[in-house]
Amino acid sequence: MPLFLFLVAFLLPPGAGAGDIIGGREARPHSRPYMAYLQIRSPNGGSSACGGFLVREDFVLTAAHCWGSRIAVTLGAHDVGRRERVQQRTTARRAIRHPRYNPQTTANDIMLLQLADRMRRTRQVRPVRLPRAQAGVRPGATCTVAGWGLLGLNRRTNKLHEVQLTVQNNSRCSRRFNFFNGQTQICVGNPRARKSAFSGDSGGPLVCNGVAQGIVSYGDRRGTPPAVFTRISAFMPWFPGGMQLSLPSQDRLESFSSHRTTLPLSIAALCYLCCNYETTDSSCITRVWHLPNVHQTIF
Repeated sequence: MPLFLFLVAFLLPPGAGAGDIIGGREARPHSRPYMAYLQIRSPNGGSSACGGFLVREDFVLTAAHCWGSRIAVTLGAHDVGRRERVQQRTTARRAIRHPRYNPQTTANDIMLLQLADRMRRTRQVRPVRLPRAQAGVRPGATCTVAGWGLLGLNRRTNKLHEVQLTVQNNSRCSRRFNFFNGQTQICVGNPRARKSAFSGDSGGPLVCNGVAQGIVSYGDRRGTPPAVFTRISAFMPWFPGGMQLSLPSQDRLESFSSHRTTLPLSIAALCYLCCNYETTDSSCITRVWHLPNVHQTIF
C-alpha cells in the first residue's frame, strides 16, 4: 500500500506553537546541521517551541513571533527527546526582533538570536548560507522545510522531519492573505500537492539549493497551501554587516559616520553598537540619531 503523504504544515497565526510537519519523511540524521530547536518561555510562564537555523557560530535566525522571555537553543539535534552526544545547548543572550515587526499583520516576521555561547563547528553543527540582498527565488523552485513535530493526527515525533515544497507566484498568496507583501514575503506550497509546514516549524528555514531563502511565518488555519514565508534577502541590510563581518566598535562606527557615505547598518545594528540592541529604548534612538550624518531614512 503506497504511503499516503498528507503533508499539511501550514502555520497558525503568530503566537501558535511551532515545529509541526505533518507527514513527510524523517530526515537523514544530522543532514541539516544548521537546524536549531528553540524552547521558549513566555513572560506569563507559558511554553512553546519553534524552529530556527544557525547563520553564524553565535547567531540563530528565526521568526519574530517566536519571541519569549527565555529561549533555550539546541543545535546538532536529530532527536530532541534525547540528549545526543553531538548536541550543543545554550540560551539566547539577546533576542533581536525586527523593529518594525507587526504581530497583527505579521509584517517583518524575522528575529536574530545572539547566543550566550559560541557554537563549535562540527559535522553536526554548522551555519547555512544566506542569500545576497534582494536576491530572489523564482516561482517553480523546489525547496525544503524541516522541523520537529506532528506526523499525523495525534502522532508526534521528536525526530527531525522534512518536506519538499514549491515556490508559488505571489498572486496565489495575495488572493488569500490580505497582508501578503511579495517584496518581503515568499508564497510557498502548491495547493494541489497538499503538503506544507504547519504550526511549528515556525521560524524554520526554507532552503533552496543550499541557501536559506525564507523563514516559516504563517498560513491558513485549515492547513491548505500555500503558506507565507519571510523573504530573507529583503532583510539582509538589517543584519549587522550582512552577517559577513565582525561588528565594528563604537569608535569605528563614529569614524565611518563622520563621512557622508551609506553605511551597511540598520537601526538594529546601530543600536547594538550604542545600546546593546535595545532598539525600543528612546535613549538609544536619540544616541543613534545624533551620530554624525545618520539620516532619518534609516528609521
